[in-house]
Amino acid sequence: MRAGFLAAALALAAAPALADCAPDRVDIRGDFGQARFSVAVADEPAERSQGLMNVESLPRTSGMLFLYESPRRASFWMKNTLIPLDMIFTDETGTVTSIHENAIPHDETTIDGGPGVLAVLEINGGLASRMGIEPGSVIRHPGLDQDIAAWSCD
Repeated sequence: MRAGFLAAALALAAAPALADCAPDRVDIRGDFGQARFSVAVADEPAERSQGLMNVESLPRTSGMLFLYESPRRASFWMKNTLIPLDMIFTDETGTVTSIHENAIPHDETTIDGGPGVLAVLEINGGLASRMGIEPGSVIRHPGLDQDIAAWSCD
């Protein structure tokens, strides 16, 4: 099953438009290859507070990207969140520093992404592991400082 999923992800990644960056997309690459997610961006405090609360389903190649003004300790909880999520924490270069897999719906336990977090990509629970996304993978998005991004939009 993993091989089939990876083949689909790699086929998606091979699309000619992958070189383009857009505010509603996040590209991610690592030892597994690369993939693209359509995202809603939460870059204002009210949007970050709401997150994916009350969302009943999430398409496989969709997610939410939380962007902060500067690196910080980022923490989340799953109150009023109806679906399991993977939280992919990145530093200011877009490098994945940690992943919290399969966050439990409605759980109010704090999920700590650690210090120095600039962006968090939330995707369907279990997907990061199935794809092979791990610390050291990198994301690409125009909301990152392109002068220091590990994978720039250029």
